Amino acid sequence: MFSITVRDHMMVAHSFRGDVFGPAQRLHGATFVVDATFRRPDLDDDGIVVDIGLATQQLNAVLGELNYRNLDDEQAFAGVNTSTEFLAKVVADRLADRIHAGELGEGARGISVIVVTLHESHIAWASYERAL
Repeated sequence: MFSITVRDHMMVAHSFRGDVFGPAQRLHGATFVVDATFRRPDLDDDGIVVDIGLATQQLNAVLGELNYRNLDDEQAFAGVNTSTEFLAKVVADRLADRIHAGELGEGARGISVIVVTLHESHIAWASYERAL
């Protein structure tokens, strides 16, 4: 399996519901370093997994929809704890939608797996992996 990974970051504000979250129940900020890994069993006709420039642009566009937002105010997340794990899935699903729409190029249609990792810090992160 071949893979490439591109990286960007986003800053959000949010709060959580539930005693398990302790002080994070109050509004707080989070800065995530975001890695998006694209995997496929074979390289495309150009000998690549996906165009790194396009992958970087599309990751930036997806994160731009979330960056500098209070996620508690976003209708799409009403009633949801926007945990690191949950946000990794949101980013992966939105990247998958862009692949299906051809926004990462025709060769990207051969991608079989996306893995998105949100790094909360240098010692804690969460990932979501999905098939295409």
